[in-house]
Amino acid sequence: MYEISGFCQNRLLAGLPVAVQDRIFPQLECVSLTSAKWLFKPSEAVSHVLFPIDSVVSMLYPTMDGQETETAVIGNEGMVGISLFMGGEVTNSRTVVQSSGSAWRMPGHIFKRELNHHRELEYLLLRYSQYLITQMSQTAVCNRFHSIYQQLCRRLLMAVDRVSHNRLRMTHQLIASNLGVRREGVTEAACKLQRQGVIEYGRGIVNVLDRSQLEKLCCECYSVVRKEEDRLLSHKYHRAEFQSSTPERIGFTKDSSLKNKYAFKSPGSLSTRGVTCLVKNT
Repeated sequence: MYEISGFCQNRLLAGLPVAVQDRIFPQLECVSLTSAKWLFKPSEAVSHVLFPIDSVVSMLYPTMDGQETETAVIGNEGMVGISLFMGGEVTNSRTVVQSSGSAWRMPGHIFKRELNHHRELEYLLLRYSQYLITQMSQTAVCNRFHSIYQQLCRRLLMAVDRVSHNRLRMTHQLIASNLGVRREGVTEAACKLQRQGVIEYGRGIVNVLDRSQLEKLCCECYSVVRKEEDRLLSHKYHRAEFQSSTPERIGFTKDSSLKNKYAFKSPGSLSTRGVTCLVKNT
């Protein structure tokens, strides 16, 4: 949705003043996130933060009997590893890559150092934390009071918002696991949306054909969260200025692409977490 030089940039980083960007961007490493791989486990120390570009990450809260449900979805509007900012150092949720793509990665100790150095970064992350709390709260309300059909509409809209296209790689089982409902209920709801011409589904791929109709069929939960996102996170986002300055500053040009600019290389232990470093070609 927010496309810069052929791929989506992270809106939190885009919202920072130029002077702060100049200091922070050299500390970032571009990595590839693999779908279905976990990044953090419950009670595990958070060693780094991630700013998704075109990937989507889910925060899943587990129960003692092994079940889990999705509490938040994070894409190019936010940051993964908010526990480091909040001071908790560890996470209570299981963080899993929902949709493969790329992200900017920063080691935890560098992140905390830059956080102490820039009040602008702290201020922006405070606003993001409020947005994240709103999303979690509204998700709880939606799961309690609204039908699986409405929950599916909300979840599809949130996924589309965080990628640069309407084609989503999502199985019925994955959606059911995220929503904490039975797979049969998701299948029935998806078939209904397909009969209405809103989506097209096949072999684990969901194509959103009519976004405006999907919004009409959705409950109010999506619009509540979306309005809060726009209110809290778009106040410093100036797309025209960012397009003209940021790509060159971080090593991207309008004629380059992520695929051509970087070569994939395994970062050793990170490969077990679904993360692959992107090393700049020379």
